[in-house]
Amino acid sequence: MSIDLPALLGRLSHRYPSFLVDAVAEHEPGTRLVAVKNLTVNEEFFQGHFPGAPLMPAVLTIEALTQAAAALLLERDDVSATARVALRGIDGAKFRRQVIPGDQVRLEVRIERVRSSLGKAHAKALVAGQTVAEATLLLSIDACADFVDSTAVVHPSARIGAGTVVEANAVIGPQVTIGRRCRIGAAAVVGGWTDIGDDTQVYPMASIGMAPQHLRFKSEGTQLTIGRGNTFREFVTINRATVEGGGQTRIGERNFFMAYVHVAHDCQIGSDTIFGPHATLGGHVIVEDFANVSAGTAVHQFCRVGRHAFTGGYSVVTKDALPFGRTIGSRPARIFGVNTIGLARRGFTPDTIAQLKRAYRYLLQSKLNTSRAVAAIRRDSTLTDPEVAYLLNFIWTSKRGVILRKPSRPAEEAFGDE
Repeated sequence: MSIDLPALLGRLSHRYPSFLVDAVAEHEPGTRLVAVKNLTVNEEFFQGHFPGAPLMPAVLTIEALTQAAAALLLERDDVSATARVALRGIDGAKFRRQVIPGDQVRLEVRIERVRSSLGKAHAKALVAGQTVAEATLLLSIDACADFVDSTAVVHPSARIGAGTVVEANAVIGPQVTIGRRCRIGAAAVVGGWTDIGDDTQVYPMASIGMAPQHLRFKSEGTQLTIGRGNTFREFVTINRATVEGGGQTRIGERNFFMAYVHVAHDCQIGSDTIFGPHATLGGHVIVEDFANVSAGTAVHQFCRVGRHAFTGGYSVVTKDALPFGRTIGSRPARIFGVNTIGLARRGFTPDTIAQLKRAYRYLLQSKLNTSRAVAAIRRDSTLTDPEVAYLLNFIWTSKRGVILRKPSRPAEEAFGDE
């Protein structure tokens, strides 16, 4: 995990005019950090401390350790995105040797405890493996309110949660509610009756909650509801719903939308999904939990993409894409069996994967039509896993039909089982 030192150190209330941390060498997020400071004779403080025998002031060694500790503390998940930190106390400080030009100071800090508005860190500075200073640092945490850039346009009626950052030239409409610890990127637009959950990131130039692209839409007060922890990258467009479609476009939690993804009106998206760049959903599409819609894929209106499904890049989905399967291709898309690698990565047991593969063989290789294949799966006493039952229910409840076209031999050889 990377760490943005300039941004984090900018939130240290008393930071010295120059950074006293050059780079991060080791990083355990929220727990431990090792940074370095390379000292040259050109450091400002050497000029007066002392002429002819330059030494780094002990107080600046503490300041360097404080900067490292503040960076570690501020990037914790339980600390507000707009929080600021100040040094409130030093316990047990010991200085064991001098620090001079040419030294590389290793700054080791570990968070010992965080309680409400106070953090405690053990800090040690070393040169060439020898301890030069160590102390326990007490750091206060000021959660602060939300931060809105002076160039952003935020309607007075919009509600913004604590710790949320609204960047330059963003536009937030009057009926918008944004949760805590969110970030609205530069020039992003959030409009309409839109509710965004906590810890969501909207990147620059994204458009969230604008009117649906529907000829019969007459500016009704339809909604867009977004859960916690979602990420919308650059130029993503998410439309709110139509009255005919139920009045609400809904997105679950922890979904990742890459650049230029489009989600049309009345779509229902579950949680933990991934959308590749330029993936496009028509109106009324349902995408279930853990699905992966790859780059450039287009899903026709009223279709479903099942749980843990994978669609290959630039596929065209005009019927329901089976859960647990790999659907790849354009007009017609074809089903390439179970998404074995994806399921294994998600923690599915070998027995569950094996049962799903046997169920897919009935559907794709038995030469039975869909109804008879489903009946055969139901009669098979070895196929008792709940995921098999869900697969059958998905097929049985399909309104548009499901994609069950087998791949051609060359395609099967190219995209066969992993």
